[in-house]
Amino acid sequence: MRIIARLSLLGCLLLLPQGLMLSSARPVPPSGYHLLKKITLGGEGGWDYLTLDAKTRRLYISRSTHVMVVDADTGKLLGDIPATPGVHGIALVPELGRGFTSNGRDNSVTVFDLGTLKALKRIPVGQNPDAIIYDSATKRIFTMNGTSRDTTAIDAKTETVAGTLALGGRPESAAGDERGRLFINIEDKSEVVAVDARKLSIQARWPLAPGAEPTGMAIDRQHKRLFVGCSNKLMAVLDTEQGRVLTTLPIGSGVDAIAFEADTGLAFSSNGDGTVTVVHEDSPAKFTVLENAPTQRGARTMALDAQQHQIFLVTAEFGPPPPATPERPRPRPTPVPGTFTLLVLGR
Repeated sequence: MRIIARLSLLGCLLLLPQGLMLSSARPVPPSGYHLLKKITLGGEGGWDYLTLDAKTRRLYISRSTHVMVVDADTGKLLGDIPATPGVHGIALVPELGRGFTSNGRDNSVTVFDLGTLKALKRIPVGQNPDAIIYDSATKRIFTMNGTSRDTTAIDAKTETVAGTLALGGRPESAAGDERGRLFINIEDKSEVVAVDARKLSIQARWPLAPGAEPTGMAIDRQHKRLFVGCSNKLMAVLDTEQGRVLTTLPIGSGVDAIAFEADTGLAFSSNGDGTVTVVHEDSPAKFTVLENAPTQRGARTMALDAQQHQIFLVTAEFGPPPPATPERPRPRPTPVPGTFTLLVLGR
């Protein structure tokens, strides 16, 4: 009877699909990222991108018409950069002691001193500059100009415009390989454009399907992989050499930023539904969703401290949306005054 029972059990195991064999049914370990603290910052204005200076522990937060600068560890307000109308993003160039903000409402970039936070210069760029990044290979600042559908290159040392490149679609965010190539999300075309950052020329256009309406982007430079957050709740992973979509992974809804942590192989998607999706790069060809770590509704943008393994996000409490109008048939909920909050996730 024991021999028959063992043979029957073996027969049942052989009938199982390969992926369901008992020996391979191991749970995926979580990333360890969880909410460490919440700090109420208050203040006026909406918000968009965050930028962290890991060395000085300064966190730069765009607030519609100004930039808040807070201590990343305590949340203490360290200073403010005023008169940045419609500010979206902040790029830092520590070796020059300069910072740059993209001002969407007056089509400009504000140059400020990293030490004093004093505004030094205003540079005209394309229409409605959104994301802004610094490319260390070319020593240039690049703005993603949504309305004029182009990117403006600024020489970070001379603080002058080096040129403008038409992109044929609305750019959203970008990443560089630090060897002179940029990769830019084109939101309305659902594609990524590869750009020669020195020559200001387009090298290739890569479709993102089944991903659609890309927002955030991050890069694994060592393994030549792009992580692209898409509005249809997918993260697309691309090969930066051939532009192939290697895979797509499910993420939360309302993504607006993506980050990558090289030493752990973790990619993060900050989602407006109140989660951060954590993806692990098991190998350059295999990727696994580890979890959707809870945050707070509206926390769509983030800054990553890869050294201390911390993620910074901001959001607020929300009241009911204002009445619909012909210009705004689906208005967004209104943030409750005084509830603007910094969230810190860690391991």
